[in-house]
Amino acid sequence: MLSHCFNRLFDIHQLHTPRDFVPIANVPICLEIGAGKGKHALQFAQNNPDKMLYAVERTANKFEAMQKLKTDNTPNLFPIHADAIAWSVFALYPKQITECFILYPNPEPHNKNQRFTNMPFFEFLLSRMADNATITIASNIDDYIKESEKNLQKIWQLPFIKNTIPNHSQRTHFEIKYLARGELCQELIITKPTNYKTRFDDILPKHLWDTAND
Repeated sequence: MLSHCFNRLFDIHQLHTPRDFVPIANVPICLEIGAGKGKHALQFAQNNPDKMLYAVERTANKFEAMQKLKTDNTPNLFPIHADAIAWSVFALYPKQITECFILYPNPEPHNKNQRFTNMPFFEFLLSRMADNATITIASNIDDYIKESEKNLQKIWQLPFIKNTIPNHSQRTHFEIKYLARGELCQELIITKPTNYKTRFDDILPKHLWDTAND
């Protein structure tokens, strides 16, 4: 399987080193993109003490709230204050991620090219996923889910399952709010098949080859 039918190639050369960047080891990790105030990240770390979760949040006040949740009982939770795209390019190794969560991302109503499955970055993210790893995308916007389904089938050629999120779910503050309002919340759980190929499969983290230019 190839994702080359997505013509726009993600340009990793234009990205700059995230502020206060610290490299990570080349070991299996889980990743949350847009972790917000950290409600899901904390729950995941507590429920999966054998897994390391890097929870990336760009907004300063949300990141600070997430940091306050981390305790000595969650040594496997690593809050990261950075843009997730730049951090991923500098930090992550090929096939390193076993689980990735993108929960209630900005639906970008005025610029659908910024939706994750419409972005060239998605190909890079797939290169960082291990064989049989999963990406969970959740949204309360039906159009976002339908468009993602279409892209996964026609562009990325990836298998997925679609779930309706139960009313009692409380993974994020957004999820609680949307479900309380009676909105339909859905998720796509995407699996990266063995032997899936991208154009970034052999590219190491950028901090290993480009730090001299930053």
